[in-house]
Amino acid sequence: MSADFAVDGTFDPEFGGVADAFSQNFESRGEVGASLCVYKDGECLADLWGGTADPKTGTPWTKDTVSIVFSCTKAATALCAHLLVQRGQLNLNAPVSDYWPEYACNGKEDTTVLMMLNHSAGVASFHDAVEPGALLDWDKAVSLLANETPWWEPGTRNGYHALTFGWTVGELVRRVSGKSLGDFFREELAEPMGTDFWIGLPEEHESRVAPMIPFKPEPGAPLSPFTQKMLTDPESLQHKSFFNNGALQIDSRGGRAAHLGGAGGVSNARGMAQLFLALSPSHSSDFYSNARIGAMGYVSTATRDDATLMIPTRFGQGFMCSMDNRHLRHGHDSSFIIGRNAFGHVGMGGSCVFFDPDADLIFAYSMNKMGGGILLNPRGQSLIDATYEALGYSSNAAGYWMY
Repeated sequence: MSADFAVDGTFDPEFGGVADAFSQNFESRGEVGASLCVYKDGECLADLWGGTADPKTGTPWTKDTVSIVFSCTKAATALCAHLLVQRGQLNLNAPVSDYWPEYACNGKEDTTVLMMLNHSAGVASFHDAVEPGALLDWDKAVSLLANETPWWEPGTRNGYHALTFGWTVGELVRRVSGKSLGDFFREELAEPMGTDFWIGLPEEHESRVAPMIPFKPEPGAPLSPFTQKMLTDPESLQHKSFFNNGALQIDSRGGRAAHLGGAGGVSNARGMAQLFLALSPSHSSDFYSNARIGAMGYVSTATRDDATLMIPTRFGQGFMCSMDNRHLRHGHDSSFIIGRNAFGHVGMGGSCVFFDPDADLIFAYSMNKMGGGILLNPRGQSLIDATYEALGYSSNAAGYWMY
């Protein structure tokens, strides 16, 4: 497939509408470089890529281009934890102190492993100013978290742990397995699945990375409540969750090399989709039982007012579930509308990956031009919508896609 804006790849004829939606993002929604991959019943029905990886050099986005996928990394980190749960080495209902004794202080003594996964642990950000470069040091980061005071009593509400999820869950993986998060992910999941997905990118792959293009709001554009709070209240959780990070530059060689399990993963749509094949009953893998997969996507926490994001959110055990916030003023950039029992994750700027067990569907999308908002923007959601429509689904008016 080719076009003036250099889209390439393959797709099943029944997914022509999906390919058209991918092209339309370049034509009318300002897409710069992107990739899309869809599996159905274990078969790849769309593998598309196109556009420009680096506008400064004119480098095209090729089949093997990768980029930071931000919080889609949380899905990979959660899969690591669930692999240990599956093996009977990690108990979701056990106190964190069973595995990480130093964590049990300053009001965190009763925190459970599940609270780490479903964003109810209360350590959604650091209170005190983080020293420059500290979050690139794993031991320093987990030491800071172990000594933190929670923003709320653990387990009483949920609030998105934007960066800290990578260390709260990642340190449990390290304590139980004896391996760093990035090494465990590579050896136990990425390499066995043959996926191009990294938590801690080796330097030899740097030439394939498409730099991210930051979102620039239009002058005078209305701000979401989260953004208003983030910009105007330095003591707020919203401000600290975004800015109190020790001047961390995730999209840099240092950031990509670090094991940032909350936001630093590097991949593309194909890599993310192939990772999620570990969940498909059509794929010959024995990573997870049906019961474990069902538990991953079962809604574990839900709220009308996320303590961090200030919107309604729904989380499974380490994953986002369908979130329909179209009724909000900024709802078109605050939603992630997928299947009723589907689960996955959105990355800052608009990347996403999910598995829908009802349809045996895996969907993944990555891009370099970041969008605004809190969850998906119209580029990603339009591709999800086209995919469900290609499968014969009729409506998402209920807050999830249904026949």
